[in-house]
Amino acid sequence: MTAPPSDDEDNLRHAEKAKKHKAVRDKMMAGKIGEKGLLIVHTGTGKGKTSAALGMVFRHIGHGMPVGVVHFTKSQKWDTGEAKLLSKFPELVTLHIMGEGFTWETQDRARDIAAARAGWERAKELIRDHRHRMVLLDELNIVLRYDYLPLDEVLTFLRDEKPADKHVVITGRNAKPELIELADLVTEMTLVKHPFRAGVKAQKGVEF
Repeated sequence: MTAPPSDDEDNLRHAEKAKKHKAVRDKMMAGKIGEKGLLIVHTGTGKGKTSAALGMVFRHIGHGMPVGVVHFTKSQKWDTGEAKLLSKFPELVTLHIMGEGFTWETQDRARDIAAARAGWERAKELIRDHRHRMVLLDELNIVLRYDYLPLDEVLTFLRDEKPADKHVVITGRNAKPELIELADLVTEMTLVKHPFRAGVKAQKGVEF
């Protein structure tokens, strides 16, 4: 029988593999020298689209870089943890909660369209403003899904008027294929299991 490798042999083998891996990574990274403002889309049926986007927002805040946030469906009446925390950084965060709740709550299409239009006009202002390094358009995909805003208008603005160094993050289910095509980075959250299906309601600190 062959004797098992000693700890020294294991460490040497690990070091050789890590050295080769580092050489490959260094070669790959040597060609990645450019920076640009990214159009980022978080979509899919799984939880975490807004949470992941807010993670990038908080990273910007941590680096002292101003951000803008527009919530398209959340209402001023909603007591969300992220709004409370973002409000503590007025010098770095411009926050606009432009929605009036979900469409099944308002039951008024004209009102929903008006709220979406107001949110989009505010979003364009933030994107054009060079002070903001990143702008989060939370649940814009929902607005586009229900045709509250013309898709072509949104795509044209993002393609032609977004400053080259500005990051824009868009969240929400059912992202339009045309938006996905235009985006630089797209992540789809996949639902595997959710407590709502077992009768558990949305909870403070987890969903809001």
